[in-house]
Amino acid sequence: MKFLKTAFAAAALVLPMAPAALADTPPDLLVVAQNIDDIVAIDPAQAYEFTSGELVTNIYDRLIQYDAEDPTVLAPGLADDWETDPQGKTITFTMRDDATFHSGNPVRAEDVVFSFARVIKLNLTPAFILAQLGWTPENVDEMVTAEGNTVTVRYEGDFSPAFVLNVLASRPASVVDEQTVMANEVDGDMGNGWLNANSAGSGPFELHTYRPGQMVRMTANPDYFKGAPGVEGVLIRHVAEAATQQLLLTSGDVDMARNMTPDQISGLSEDGIKVETFPQAAVHFLSFNQKVEALQQEAVWEAARYLVNYEGMVDSFLKGQMEIHQAFWPEGFPGSYDEAPFTYDPEKAQQILADAGVETPINVTLDVINSTPFTDMAQSLQASFAEAGINFEIIPGTGSQVITKYRERSHEAMLLYWGPDFMDPHSNAKAFAYNSDNSDDNYQATTTWRNAWAVPDAMNELTMAALAESDPEKRSEMYIELQKQVQDRSPIVIMFQATYQVAMDEGVNGYVNGATSDFVYYRLVTKD
Repeated sequence: MKFLKTAFAAAALVLPMAPAALADTPPDLLVVAQNIDDIVAIDPAQAYEFTSGELVTNIYDRLIQYDAEDPTVLAPGLADDWETDPQGKTITFTMRDDATFHSGNPVRAEDVVFSFARVIKLNLTPAFILAQLGWTPENVDEMVTAEGNTVTVRYEGDFSPAFVLNVLASRPASVVDEQTVMANEVDGDMGNGWLNANSAGSGPFELHTYRPGQMVRMTANPDYFKGAPGVEGVLIRHVAEAATQQLLLTSGDVDMARNMTPDQISGLSEDGIKVETFPQAAVHFLSFNQKVEALQQEAVWEAARYLVNYEGMVDSFLKGQMEIHQAFWPEGFPGSYDEAPFTYDPEKAQQILADAGVETPINVTLDVINSTPFTDMAQSLQASFAEAGINFEIIPGTGSQVITKYRERSHEAMLLYWGPDFMDPHSNAKAFAYNSDNSDDNYQATTTWRNAWAVPDAMNELTMAALAESDPEKRSEMYIELQKQVQDRSPIVIMFQATYQVAMDEGVNGYVNGATSDFVYYRLVTKD
């Protein structure tokens, strides 16, 4: 599971202002204040952190990719055409002829073959995403081949071509310059050490300087095949404290602050500063461990959906941070189900429990990450569930403590959030609607297994059928049906989709903050 912090379709919210903010940053350089201490690696074959994903997206290209113009649409990248053969389990890509690496080397089909094989052979953290296609170090050279200006990708498994394309649009499928990378290989590392301090991409920006825990500077690629970026460069300053980010923004020392708190944003009064709000891919949920006998009754699951004070939370302490969303796939992408049929209705919940003969009170522990807004959410749930005789004892812990307990299946109730590893609905369907082996020794990184929920056979079968369905419209309908079934009968209560707010100088336009960290784009940014 990846915990996400970024988002997709921007809805600008310009706040009322007072004194003018200064404009001290260079006119052609976007200066950003951001906490970047999460970066472990920036090599696309290893990068797995939030900020790393943002850098990879702006420095590298993929065969097909979600892009700044519309980050909900899978568009041509280094390939300008492709043909799928579901029966033969192949996709053949035709390379565009106007793409060059920052080194000046042309982007070749051979670079794609090298890049994919490199990820599989290095076998670092994100390699599992490409390995889903049946690729191994032993067979990848046969599974991905080049001929002239075409790349043929073969895969093993009953997969929809749409699923394969989404895998190939993910971060580890970024294409690197083979000649430059291998010229910097050390001790057989395929350039991994060098690429964690430098870049070898073809994207709209080139890495100029990277100082871990201090700053990242990218310079514009004037020869980018989609046109030169609107600014000459982006400077990301590491600023860990939100209060310092606010000070730098209001004093004009930065153009954008990426990590201000909702309270700080709501308190902005400076003229010349605007705030844009972006929905994220992360969904927040409450779940019940089915190893706990009192939580096994379906009436408890159903009643729980009417004991969440959805509007009360999003209209108060969650304002600007979350929106009501009650299905496992985030709004804005094919296959999302955006109806929210449940509202806070404790009387209805009481009746559901009474009709089913459920004895109350039910006393249950609720594990929660010990930070805002999660502790506030837990307290709200504690108060609202008590209305129907379900009493939560809140157990706060660090993120690692809570996740460890979840993976061990030793919790009772859990308040947590989940985001996809790549933007295909199967990524979340497998997590929320599939569990074919519920045994304790069959560890699965899914919410279903971690809550010891033995998913009904029909739902498991529908999940795998949707994965294999080749018709895009029918496939979306199948995922919508799965989400309805999870809403109807599941011990997992999905409540919210996260949102993300970014404060910036009012002269900054064109910033795109997509559904995940892989969808943050600076290419269209301009400064007035």
